[in-house]
Amino acid sequence: MRGNLIGAILGFIIFIAVLVLVEIYGFKGIHVSLKNWTSIWRTVFYWLYWTMTVFTFALTIMAMLNFRAWRTEHPQWLMFAMAAFMVLWAPKVILGAFHLIDDLRYLVQWGVKAFSGTSGEGLEGKGISRATFLTRIGQVTAGLTFVSFLYGVTKGRFAFRVLNHKVAMKNLPSAFDGMKVVQISDAHLGSFFEQFEDVRKGIKMINDLNPDLILFTGDLVNIESSEAEPWIPVFKELRAKYGKYSILGNHDYADYGNLTEEQVLFSRTRLPEIHQEMGFDLLLNENRILNVKGEKVALIGVENWGKGFKQQGDLAKAMAGTEDVPSRILMSHDPTHWEEQVNSKEEIQLTLSGHTHGMQMGIEIPSIGLKLSPARFRYKRWGGLYTEGEQHLHVNRGFGFLGFPGRVGMWPEITLLELQSA
Repeated sequence: MRGNLIGAILGFIIFIAVLVLVEIYGFKGIHVSLKNWTSIWRTVFYWLYWTMTVFTFALTIMAMLNFRAWRTEHPQWLMFAMAAFMVLWAPKVILGAFHLIDDLRYLVQWGVKAFSGTSGEGLEGKGISRATFLTRIGQVTAGLTFVSFLYGVTKGRFAFRVLNHKVAMKNLPSAFDGMKVVQISDAHLGSFFEQFEDVRKGIKMINDLNPDLILFTGDLVNIESSEAEPWIPVFKELRAKYGKYSILGNHDYADYGNLTEEQVLFSRTRLPEIHQEMGFDLLLNENRILNVKGEKVALIGVENWGKGFKQQGDLAKAMAGTEDVPSRILMSHDPTHWEEQVNSKEEIQLTLSGHTHGMQMGIEIPSIGLKLSPARFRYKRWGGLYTEGEQHLHVNRGFGFLGFPGRVGMWPEITLLELQSA
């Protein structure tokens, strides 16, 4: 206990130190940028800047110190604190980084001068001063970062997009060739604060695809089942020719809130009922045999199994009875399950996962093969379609959001998978 407390205190001190360092370098970049302003306008700007900075700084520290309580009792304040922090802090990181690089470059010049007896001016270059090069680039990059994060917390979190993939599956029966499967994942309904009309745009986009199947791969809520109650009529609007199926994610077990045992038990009992009321057939380590024109595909759903997370999934139990079915589709929330257990089972041709959210930020330009996200430092397979041998894994980047209340370049995803016979 004492070791955990000391670790938490040290972590908090390091966090504050990093914030202070970022503020110092961020303000240095802003100060240089305003050198041509009149003293009055500079004073006005500095007052506004430091008022917003101190307010955001204080709000962030309060949110950290009261995280558990705020997460259940004041989620709006928690999300506002995180949004304000990221919108204001991310540009400072960018701007400060350029000035840190500039200081390091200046330090190198000073070292050359001190140890070689030369002026070090040869390192400066010609025609471009520090102010007009690094500062200007830093300003532009920081400005773009500010606009991106501001868009992400206002419009970006509802900028639903449809991503299309054709998936060639071994042994796929001809009756399923061309079947349209829509996957959604990680709704995290507690983060939407009953913004029904914004979310209904995504629901309409799904229905407009005329899907044969709709598969939801977990994390309906953030903490407890009550978050999903107001959304039952909205998700009940989803339509699919051959049905809607779902599984649980790590957030669906009421493990993350400051809840009593009675509240946890109630949430775990109520959430499956909500899935049913929404029209989903919830698969809890079980399967359904889909029969189209006398031909069969097994749809398998496991409870959450993740490396470093709850491991409630039982793949063997879920697959029982599918031995004579030629083709199998697995729904498993966490893609690490595929890496740890599934990719050794060649009888599962397609696995659908979510969980990563693509870290809700990144840059993706498919036309040139650019695909970057902080998620890659945590997950080997974090977004999109992956094929190894005759097995496929698709990782959906999420319909909702959690933690950071927005999306930057990693927009909420609706996946259309068109099945094809290999």
